[in-house]
Amino acid sequence: MNDDTLTRPRPAVRPRTLDAVAARQAADRPGHPAVLCEGRQLTYAELHRESNRTAHALLAAGLGPGSRVAYLGKESEHFYDIALACAKTGAVLVPVNWRLTRDEIAHILGDSDTELLFAERERLAVAGQLGTVLPKLREVVPLDSGEDRGAGFLAWKADRPERDLAAGSGPDDAVAQIYTSGTTGLPKGVVLAHRSFFNVDEAFTRHGCDWVDWQPGDRCLIGMPGFHIGGLSYAMQGFVAGATMVSMPMFVAGDVLRQIGELGLTHGLVTPAMLQMLLDEPGAGPAAFRSVRKMIYGGAPISGPLLRRCLETMGCEFAQIYGSTETGNFAACLPPADHVPGSHRLTAAGRAYPGIDLRIADEDGTALPPGAVGEVWVRTPARMLGYHRQPAATRETVRDGWVRMGDAGRLDDDGYLFLCDRINDTVIIGGENVYPTEIEHALAGHPAVAEAAVVGVPDERWGEAVHAYVVLRPGQQATPRELMRFLRGRLADFKIPTAYEFLAELPRNPNGKVLRRTLRDRLWQGRERKVN
Repeated sequence: MNDDTLTRPRPAVRPRTLDAVAARQAADRPGHPAVLCEGRQLTYAELHRESNRTAHALLAAGLGPGSRVAYLGKESEHFYDIALACAKTGAVLVPVNWRLTRDEIAHILGDSDTELLFAERERLAVAGQLGTVLPKLREVVPLDSGEDRGAGFLAWKADRPERDLAAGSGPDDAVAQIYTSGTTGLPKGVVLAHRSFFNVDEAFTRHGCDWVDWQPGDRCLIGMPGFHIGGLSYAMQGFVAGATMVSMPMFVAGDVLRQIGELGLTHGLVTPAMLQMLLDEPGAGPAAFRSVRKMIYGGAPISGPLLRRCLETMGCEFAQIYGSTETGNFAACLPPADHVPGSHRLTAAGRAYPGIDLRIADEDGTALPPGAVGEVWVRTPARMLGYHRQPAATRETVRDGWVRMGDAGRLDDDGYLFLCDRINDTVIIGGENVYPTEIEHALAGHPAVAEAAVVGVPDERWGEAVHAYVVLRPGQQATPRELMRFLRGRLADFKIPTAYEFLAELPRNPNGKVLRRTLRDRLWQGRERKVN
């Protein structure tokens, strides 16, 4: 690309907050595209000016440092405008999964004390209902106007100034709150500081690593949504690098394949399920991926056959990332050099990122030697500030600066991490965490169900699917189809079990606790790894 700003020397001091990044790139690369979405474009200068305007509108609405601002909608350039505006005012962005039900959305907005909600057309009815039950929700801003996407949001801030705001945030100040599922209770809000988006990049620069390299001319597909730490982190890393980020309302394999050709996409972040869908598209031969330089995948392990097919068809470099919302998305990476067909390292999650420590610990937290299986612990400068208003849960997850991942694994003599199983009961579907307790409670609401236990079952497309074991009340009957209909509207569609098995009773330990692990093991027999 003919952009003379590429040769402009960068200042010696690197920005360490997202608002500083916006100002820096607007000065360094004003005319370079920052975000492309559905044929619309924001250059870096435009993104900076528009997020300034949004920030002034937030301040005029009475929001400032610590205020929670939620976004309920599909991906667009406006999401990143709002994210940067939050950074500029000290407000905290709460991205909400648009596929959730009304009650699930209400929990997130209520738990976060959201004061202002941006909602797209398809979610306005839900947003309007919630306004009466969430006392701190003061305003709902329609993102759309009629059939014009984004027009409502642009009108809401139209009369606000473009001038820069005084810097109001530091690297350790909260900037985002992402809700993640656990094995018990309701989703918890993971509070992330600005530093979560910078520390690992800085370590990469210091160590000269190219595992997840960026080039200013890259056009990068944000395959994961912004309510997922992977999508938000990837986009912000791209802005730090001055790349062009390509946003889509949702991942549609045919549309992605078309945009690879039309836009010359060079880079992308996807899940293994997305790679499978891309390769299954008509015309998905080597020629269709000629512009692609590197694909980053994560959210779930990848199967050997799928990875071999990716290497043969796409002909680009691959890197796998392993992390969690609590670690700021970063823990380990399997670099392109290890993506060699037939190598035993293809079954590894990777090695620790520069500046990050991995260890395998026993139940007491004592580090185990190479080869021993235990819980994966991660020490990273990008880790969360904590769970929102849940100090006890934070203390349980973070021990002496180490984040407990809830995965069982081992390290080999070269420091490669191999995942063996999941210590907790979380089910991962296409990169999304689903926790059994919520589904079990929903099933128990059916009049014929006495109790239920939910586990993950291997699924070749999505990594895992939800399998429900159900105990019916004496004299009652229910069919799988009936239970599925009952759950629709009570749970997001992707959480609804795809298979139901009826038992006379659930297995329990002497203390009466349901042995989900015993039930899960039945479905994973004969597999080397009990993650998929």
